[in-house]
Formats: sequence, C-alpha cells, structure tokens
Amino acid sequence: MYPKDVSKRVSHETIYRSLYVQARGVLKKELLAHLRATRTIRRSRHASLKRDGLGQIKDIVSISDRPASVEDRAVPGHWEGDLISGPKNSNIVTLVERHSRFVMLAKINSRDTKAVIAALIKQSRKLPRELYKSLTWDRGKELSDHKRFTLATNIDVYFCDPHSPWQRGTNECVACLL
Repeated sequence: MYPKDVSKRVSHETIYRSLYVQARGVLKKELLAHLRATRTIRRSRHASLKRDGLGQIKDIVSISDRPASVEDRAVPGHWEGDLISGPKNSNIVTLVERHSRFVMLAKINSRDTKAVIAALIKQSRKLPRELYKSLTWDRGKELSDHKRFTLATNIDVYFCDPHSPWQRGTNECVACLL
C-alpha cells in the first residue's frame, strides 16, 4: 500500500513471528490455515532433530534382552563400554569386563562412529573369542553403526534404557576414576 514509505513496510519474518507469539487456541488454527508454512512450531525447514544424530539408533537391542548369565556376573566375557571425551578432541573408549573388572582403554582421534567401531573391533581381537561375548553400551550416537561391529566380531551389542547410565554401573565407576 505504501511502496515509497520505508517505515510502513513489514517483512514476512515479522509477520510470522507476530503470529506465532500472539496466536492461541482456535485463532491460531484459523491463522495457520492461511499461512504458506502450516507448521505449528516455527522451525527452519533445514532444522531437524536427526541432524546431529539426536534421532534413534536403528535396530537397537535393549539391555532387557541380554541373557540372564550376563546379569549375575558369573560368566566372564561380557563387557560394558563407554566413550569419554576430553579437551582438545581427546577421546578414550573404555571397556570393563563385568566378571573380573578387567579394564581396556583405547585412545581414538575422533568421536564419530567410524573411529569408535574401528577401536572396538581392534580391542576385541586382542582377546580370545571366549573372553568377548557381549558388549553393553549407552545410547550415544558413537555406536550408531553397531551392526558393523557385530558383523565384524560376532559380538552381541546391547543398549541401556534411555537416561539410565547406571545400567552399566561397572563402567561408570571406571570412568569416574579416569
């Protein structure tokens, strides 16, 4: 309406912000029907919860599916693992055997899944097959390629329940000591 008056111009961003902040209830639904982007929460179309690996790990096997022999610590060969990240991109994979409490550490250059899986495969080959039967991990994205680890080593991988690091208690105690 006022092409020459700069003070009376409004950008599309201003309109969207105003509608998302002010609109409530039924009014909001009516307004959303007229907008080009009919999202209920304003977010960039490039934004995604999966962008940084915050999504689900595929084909996850829950800790509740572990054999009972793992739980009572009577049989050696069942391991708990974690990734510890420090300053200046320093990363250490920790592995603790549940029966003997034997600890193995592996320094890695990156916390991405490729580096972590490669370190785990290398560590698993240092032991006889009888001493490495399963691995329990938290739900960190560094083990999102757990299928490759299982195929390379024939070692089952189990994951803790969400927000339950205590389910790998032995490994958590070791991480505190480091």
